[in-house]
Amino acid sequence: MAEDRRDPNQGRGNPGRSGKPARGRAPRGADQPTDQPTGRPTGDRTGKPTGKPTGKATGKATGKPTRGDTRGDTRGGTRGDTRGAGQRRGPGQGTGQGAGRGAGQGREGRREGTARDVDQARYDGPELPAEITGAELDRNIAAQLRGLPEKLAARVARHLVAAGTLIDTDPETAYQHALAARARASRVAVVREATGEAAYAAGHYAEALAELRAAKRMNGAIDYLPVMADCERALHRPERALELARSTSVDKLPHDQQIEMTIVEAGARHDLGETTSALRTLENAPLRSASREEWVVRLRYAYADLLAQAGRTDDAIEWFHRTAAIDSHQTTDATTRLEALTPQG
Repeated sequence: MAEDRRDPNQGRGNPGRSGKPARGRAPRGADQPTDQPTGRPTGDRTGKPTGKPTGKATGKATGKPTRGDTRGDTRGGTRGDTRGAGQRRGPGQGTGQGAGRGAGQGREGRREGTARDVDQARYDGPELPAEITGAELDRNIAAQLRGLPEKLAARVARHLVAAGTLIDTDPETAYQHALAARARASRVAVVREATGEAAYAAGHYAEALAELRAAKRMNGAIDYLPVMADCERALHRPERALELARSTSVDKLPHDQQIEMTIVEAGARHDLGETTSALRTLENAPLRSASREEWVVRLRYAYADLLAQAGRTDDAIEWFHRTAAIDSHQTTDATTRLEALTPQG
C-alpha cells in the first residue's frame, strides 16, 4: 500500500487531535476482534489516535498519513455454544449420547461452514476497480513481491494499490483489500506492514499491532514504533506505550517520527493522570522551531490541546494561534478551537 488510529494530531491516541471530522467508513467487517477499545483514551477530543503511520507500505507514492479512531467493535458471526447437546434437545430427539453427538456435530459443521465463508470472503476481498492494474505500486514495494508467482504478485499489487487509494476516504474497505493481499502473501513483510497500517486507519488497533509486530520481526524495521505505541494507548495500555517510547531504537528514528513518538508519549502520560509530566514532555520538544513542516504543526496542536484540557485557557489560545499560523493546509481545527476558547463580545 502506499499503511496505524496523517493530519497533525489526527490519528493515534492524543493529547492533541486535529479535530478534523472522521472520514466516512464502510460497515465493520464480521471478523473484527472483541478486544477493540470501547471508548476514547483519556484526553481524546475526536476519538482518533494521535499518531501518523509512515505510509511506506500502502502503495501510495505520496506516503500520505492515515487516521483511525478508538471506537470499539464487536465480532460478528457465530460463537461456539458452551451448552451440551443434551441441553438443546428438540421434539422427538433422544436423550442418549448418540443424539447429543449428532446435534453437536451439526453445530460444529455450521461453525466450520461460517468460518470457511468468512475466510473465502477475506481471500476474495472487495471488488477491484478495472483501472487499477498494480503497475501503480511504488517500485520499491513492487520489488518485494518479485518472489511471488507473476499472477499472484499482480493480484497482491492491485489490492495494495486499492488499499492505498482508499485508506483516507474509506479505511474499512482499504483494510479489507489489505486482508486480501495478506491472505495471498502473508510471508511478505511489506504486505504485513500494509495490513497493519490499514488496520490502524480503520480503527482495528489490536490487529494493527499484531501485523506491525509481524512485519518488524520479518524486516527489522523500526519506522512504525510510534504507531505501535499508539495502538497500545488506544487499547488502554499506556504503560506499554511508554515502554516503547523509552526504547533505544527511538533514537534511530527520523526526526519527524521521533516527534510522533513524543506526542504519543505525552498522550500516554496524560492517560495515566500525569498531566504535568505530559506537558513537560512536549515542552522539551522543539515547539518553537522556525520550521513549518507538518511535525511542527502536529506538535504545537498537541501542546495547545493539552493546555486546554489542563484548564490553562490563555496559554492554550496562544498555542492554537501559533498552530494556525503555520497550518497552511488546514490539517488541524486550530482555528475552530480558537473560536471556542476565545470569549465572545
